[in-house]
Amino acid sequence: MDAAGSQVADECAQYAGQYQSGFITTRGGNLRCSKIIHLITDNQVKSQVSKVLYECERRMYKSVAFPAIGTGQGGQSSAKVADEMLDAVVEFARQKSVQHLQTIKIVIFQTNMLTDFYESMKKRQDSDSSTMEAWVSMFKYLLGGSKQSSEKKKLMVLEKKVDLVTFQICGESQEKVDATESWIKDLILKEQFENTVSDEAIGSFDATQIAILEDLQRGNQVTIQLLNKLSPPQIKISGISRDVCSVSLEVQDMIQKIKSTEEKQSKAELLHNLVEWRYPGSNGSFVPFDKLTNMQLERAKMAKNLHLNVKIKTKNFKVDLNTLKATDDQGKTIKLQRVIKDEGK
Repeated sequence: MDAAGSQVADECAQYAGQYQSGFITTRGGNLRCSKIIHLITDNQVKSQVSKVLYECERRMYKSVAFPAIGTGQGGQSSAKVADEMLDAVVEFARQKSVQHLQTIKIVIFQTNMLTDFYESMKKRQDSDSSTMEAWVSMFKYLLGGSKQSSEKKKLMVLEKKVDLVTFQICGESQEKVDATESWIKDLILKEQFENTVSDEAIGSFDATQIAILEDLQRGNQVTIQLLNKLSPPQIKISGISRDVCSVSLEVQDMIQKIKSTEEKQSKAELLHNLVEWRYPGSNGSFVPFDKLTNMQLERAKMAKNLHLNVKIKTKNFKVDLNTLKATDDQGKTIKLQRVIKDEGK
């Protein structure tokens, strides 16, 4: 109150007893803000924070800064206050009707309180993904992660919307502020991990694989970069250690499926050069099966299987591999051809 100046104290005296909803609002006085919302202490921290947030939204304020409410003369534990304040912020942020309030700051002076707020946010990584996304974005802010890399690479960062949260660190001296920032960075680094997967098969990723990567990014606390212009192409995954590991395994599985598909297509191409299966087309002509179906038919015959189910023009057919006759679900039968190609000609 002393820093705000006498005019703020005079306003408080003027409005004393006239407060509504547990607070009164005055001008900012000598402080670098337009308004000050003065709370009437009742130890209901979550309720008080919620009231202030909705009041700010109602008045179309764009930002608000809170102290650790109730930890001074209120005598409440900083861990309890952290949980209640963050619960209020998360519930407010979930409201689709919020349009004006964009920045919510919590100003913490004591290092031990910073630990409690950190632990409170950390607990939410399983129960509230949006909170953790904001926490991760704060990590990047503190570590200077928003700076652009000077290395010129062709890369694609899958779009991920995060809400930025900024914690301001205040202290008795610059030395103590720097020490606290260093301590925060150490905590952040313990939670962060990065893994790079390199494989030529990544260059074959199409819209289907990109969509899977986007889903993985949305469902986990990671950022995925697709460096498909490098040799070999790379996928860089960074974020919470646990999620980086699980997403990396998913990416490896995607790569293996691509390789399996390419290997199967290569074998189908080779076999198609030796044997070609055909089904009746129009005007007495015969049409070659696609190469994968061609391979399935030939392998089934070589294995001396009796039958194989295939699709011909979207219809299901059961092929008799001895008579080379195919019968559809309505009992209609057609004759297939199996042509051995002469490579000597």
